[in-house]
Amino acid sequence: MRDLAPVTDYCRDEPAHDKRLAQAKRTRKRHVKRWAGLWRTIILSSLGKTLYPYSQYIRTLNLGDLGELLTDRDFGVRTCRDFFHGELAQFAVDKYVKVSIRILNALESINRIGEAITKQTPLLEELTGRVHERELSRWVPRLPRLTHLKLYNASAVAGDRNFIRLHCPSFEGRSFWRWNETNSDQGLATFLNELYPQSLKSFESSNKIGPRSFQALSCHGEMLTELKLDMLSPDIAPKVSLLKCCTNLVSLSLGDRWWVLCDRGRATSHHKEHNHAFLETVAWLKECKKLQTLAFTNFSGAIALTAPILLENSIHLTSLVYKGLGLLSSKKLLRALANQTSLQSLSLETTVKGSPRRAEILVTSLSKLVNLKDLRVEEVFSIFTDLQIMRLARSLPKLEVWSTSGDALTDDIWSAVASLRSLRRLRFDAVTLFTPDGILNFVEKLGPGNKGLVLNVGSSEFSFSRKKQKSIQEKFTEKVGGEFEFFCIGYTSSSSENESD
Repeated sequence: MRDLAPVTDYCRDEPAHDKRLAQAKRTRKRHVKRWAGLWRTIILSSLGKTLYPYSQYIRTLNLGDLGELLTDRDFGVRTCRDFFHGELAQFAVDKYVKVSIRILNALESINRIGEAITKQTPLLEELTGRVHERELSRWVPRLPRLTHLKLYNASAVAGDRNFIRLHCPSFEGRSFWRWNETNSDQGLATFLNELYPQSLKSFESSNKIGPRSFQALSCHGEMLTELKLDMLSPDIAPKVSLLKCCTNLVSLSLGDRWWVLCDRGRATSHHKEHNHAFLETVAWLKECKKLQTLAFTNFSGAIALTAPILLENSIHLTSLVYKGLGLLSSKKLLRALANQTSLQSLSLETTVKGSPRRAEILVTSLSKLVNLKDLRVEEVFSIFTDLQIMRLARSLPKLEVWSTSGDALTDDIWSAVASLRSLRRLRFDAVTLFTPDGILNFVEKLGPGNKGLVLNVGSSEFSFSRKKQKSIQEKFTEKVGGEFEFFCIGYTSSSSENESD
């Protein structure tokens, strides 16, 4: 369950803003009630209290979603009371009572609910959530068809790591978000080694792991097709070459979520200190002939790895994500993008501003990726010009989602952008000089393929009054059933600030 989209115009018309905000809150509370109703039905079915045995057909059980419901800010006293009344009263566990108000112990309640549901889910294949070792050891023997586990805390398998192998012969995928053991690398390696060899098809970890885990994953190299590791520090990055046996990968994501806290200068040059190891990693990735999805998120040495892969003619990527420093420092990488004409989704993000010459190199490469459907160039070049935006629009006819930065973009671009007949989402995260008339003319040129188009426009000028925004929104609704969202980027003067206050 996600929050509703925020109101984007904070620049003027405060009474109208308050009214919309109140309406959004009421709508969200209704959504939470429906959300609770769905979970209540699932739980009742596991108790045999519904007309049809819905739980018998469940293949995916996400207890994390149930946890989000029970801790949601709109899961208030009344909704909580309605949820746990009757047959579900047995699952309500209180932390304490404060001034006659019950404070729910969500984790214990979820464990009790999970105990009941897993007794009636013989077809369950995937289990997700904050599950403790005690509960998991009871539930798994009931789930012979279990193939995937996604655990927030890997300590749930820290005890008897062999029970999955004994009870789940088809097990093939594991995701960990946290491992509380002192030596998470050794613990994870032990768990992986106790699975059937060549049985793991997908693996995801947000833990600090290292060479032992890499070697254990290699024991599943022939079967492993999806691998995501997003806690690889610069010190561990050179050891990724130990995964060289994993050559059947279809999807690979490497990153470091805590990279922002480290020495950035050292991180970006770390691959030079371990050149031999990075050359081995490049050689391994070139052998991944089935690779289609590749993502580097603040990964040390990503520049040294990405360009050679893009230039490998035997690799045909359909999705590429690059986030981090160094993107603008490599002309080779920017030019290499043009070699992957099979790309359908591309996301580039860095916080360093580029030069006009580098922007032109990137635009030249992007213009050759004629199969792109999803293009997100964010926080990369705040200097994209009208001409470059127009060139991209005319070169990429299949675009459905486009998010871009830019500088002082004007109404001149709309004619070219209107030629994108499959466009469904367009966002200008930039300072723009668009006018209401220019946008209205753009809407008039949209066709049936643009049905449901959402346009997000940013500006530092207060040129879009509530009346003008309403006019544009009505036109969007009439023409393609779409939405228009306007947001302000900073304030241009102190007087404007006082007005908004």
